[in-house]
Amino acid sequence: MSTELEPWVREILRCPVTGAVLVDGTGPGGEPELHSTDPDRPLAYPVRDGIPVLLEADAREL
Repeated sequence: MSTELEPWVREILRCPVTGAVLVDGTGPGGEPELHSTDPDRPLAYPVRDGIPVLLEADAREL
């Protein structure tokens, strides 16, 4: 499942906690997420109505 963001936006998005690259992912209920690629602290950020919510308070650990 894709978040359908413009390629240039995807290139600059980073995890606000670790600075790691974010990749498309799927949450436990099948909803779209962005997953941090940080090996020490991987986090998942929700995508609501096509908008990534990059708030640490809304992230879940992978």
